[in-house]
Amino acid sequence: MSNPRLKYGQLAPEGLARMQELEHYLNTGTGLEASLMGLVRLKVSLMNGCEYCVRVHTSELKKENETAERVAVVGSWRGSEAYTKRERAALAWAEAVTDIQVGHAPDVVYDEVRAHFDEVETVNLTLVITTINAWNRIAISLGAFPGHGDEVKA
Repeated sequence: MSNPRLKYGQLAPEGLARMQELEHYLNTGTGLEASLMGLVRLKVSLMNGCEYCVRVHTSELKKENETAERVAVVGSWRGSEAYTKRERAALAWAEAVTDIQVGHAPDVVYDEVRAHFDEVETVNLTLVITTINAWNRIAISLGAFPGHGDEVKA
């Protein structure tokens, strides 16, 4: 989106600050692997069509020394052997939670997540998924535009 609809960061700074606080917790306080969270954020952003967030998370994954192959095929991860079982469970859960209207996060997907993530990790992974969905919706609906103080910082 070239022209922002609203300068939301200036209009609701406290709300955005709270979201950024949650992101800080997710990035530093959960123990979840940075690359796993990056892959999940990229997958969700691809699903939602948030071009800005796709660019951000692709760049972040490269900084985490992710391989070009793993970054490039995250959108079609099921057809690739590039991901661990834990990552595959996280990506499947990301799809289910993002596309919640289809199947309402089926038990089979939840059971697979629980096979690879403990209870606390499952909650934190779900928070990662829901926050990137929120950032995507803000960026898509109101506009993400670097340099204007309202860019998404997920």
